[in-house]
Amino acid sequence: MPYSVAIVVGSLRKDSFNRKIANTFIKVAPATLKPEIVEIGGLTFFNQDIEADPPASWVAFKSKIKAADAVLFVTPEYNRSMPGVLKNAIDIASRPYGQSAWDGKPGAVISLSPGAIGAYGANHHLRQSMVFLNVPMLQQPEAYIGGGATLFDDKGNLTNASTKEFLGKFMQAFATWIEKNAKK
Repeated sequence: MPYSVAIVVGSLRKDSFNRKIANTFIKVAPATLKPEIVEIGGLTFFNQDIEADPPASWVAFKSKIKAADAVLFVTPEYNRSMPGVLKNAIDIASRPYGQSAWDGKPGAVISLSPGAIGAYGANHHLRQSMVFLNVPMLQQPEAYIGGGATLFDDKGNLTNASTKEFLGKFMQAFATWIEKNAKK
């Protein structure tokens, strides 16, 4: 039975490079993984005043994360950190305190940007949050993908050969990481 992987894309833009990488991951994932994007665009801002009776969007999101065997974050970088919409989603699924949907799930992060450093700052800020939330994160290979604007054709297909090769190695390492760390 394949491991389910919740993919959380940190960009809401329809044609984002990060969504394109997430879609590529879905298309070429090994048979041992069943990846699916879990959308975050419909989540309202986290507010502790309403967490006792959360909106339906929070409940649905948290349920999908909780049901997954693992999580993959695919994110751009905004101002040397993860996008606010991604941090909001992380907060929603981690609350109330002691009831985190993230707890113990093996995870990984791919950060991608048009710039040369591949969203390095976002990648590390995200990892810092995951340490607190007890998400064992894949350490190697690290995935900082730069030059996002040059990697895809006009249909969103990944065309860069070296990035394809790297993504294949990353996916295999992540599949092994999940197998070693999943709570099945």
